[in-house]
Amino acid sequence: MASSIPPFDLDRLARDIRAGDRALLSRGITLIESKRADHRRTAAALTQALLPATGNAVRVGITGAPGVGKSTTIDALGTMLTKQGRKVAVLAVDPSSRRTGGSILADKTRMAHLANDANAFIRPSPASGTLGGVAAKTRETMLLCEAAGYDVVLVETVGVGQSEIAVADMTDFFLVLMLPGAGDELQGLKKGVVELADMIAINKADGDNIARAKAAAAEYRAALHILSPRSPNWSPPVVTYSALTGEGIAPVWTRILDHRARLTASGELASIRGEQQVKWMWAMLEERLFAPVRSDRALKAALPRIEAEVAAGRLAPNAAVEEIVDMLGR
Repeated sequence: MASSIPPFDLDRLARDIRAGDRALLSRGITLIESKRADHRRTAAALTQALLPATGNAVRVGITGAPGVGKSTTIDALGTMLTKQGRKVAVLAVDPSSRRTGGSILADKTRMAHLANDANAFIRPSPASGTLGGVAAKTRETMLLCEAAGYDVVLVETVGVGQSEIAVADMTDFFLVLMLPGAGDELQGLKKGVVELADMIAINKADGDNIARAKAAAAEYRAALHILSPRSPNWSPPVVTYSALTGEGIAPVWTRILDHRARLTASGELASIRGEQQVKWMWAMLEERLFAPVRSDRALKAALPRIEAEVAAGRLAPNAAVEEIVDMLGR
């Protein structure tokens, strides 16, 4: 547990993390995930000390509906990259899981190669909390992984809706995975996820599915023509691949590198990362300021009544806010 973190030398911890010590990296991440005030201050100092060693990794967000094969895709892509000599970190954003700490804990069995790869590091999201809090911890974890020498960071979103936006806001490239012949081929458009995509990849393009995968890809290409791309320097491609056979995995990575080269050359990548840093700051501040609301026992007991009165129209929302603030300030 985070509260049982033993005392340590901050300078030595930072040095050992930069040296790639996996055990010390895990210890540093546990420190970052701690909610104790003294740990928060030390975590901030650790992140600041490591900041000069961060920022060099390729940050890729990956999303897709359940059953699309995210874990198999990450395993295949990550294994290909480690074979090329890269170091790969896999992180999750999952505010909904209170018991397992994120699907990656269960999915490790489906990442059989990466889970046993010395050049890969897999870390689930914190065990519970709001999306803002979990996403903030994942961002800081990403920085520690970069300082430890991981030059590719794959961030998996296992939630829906806002978690996709959070992951798109912390990565350089947002990869949306889709299935062939899944009924409504434009289902992603309804959720707005496709509008965030830097690339759409149709998985399971193997065997009898190849024709359906190509048909699905054609439909997505047509749909993307009516959407405004996120970047003036990049038009999101639609590709097909098979995580099971590995066919098409290499071209997926080639497109990611092409995107990075274009945005780096135009200066857009540096601008996007700067904006992300400021967003991270405000997200963490919001989480920090809201923490007392979740931890105050008397307020937690009163909130159901206050919410019920607001919903029933007996209490004005601004009056409810004043009551909550008064309780926090007592």
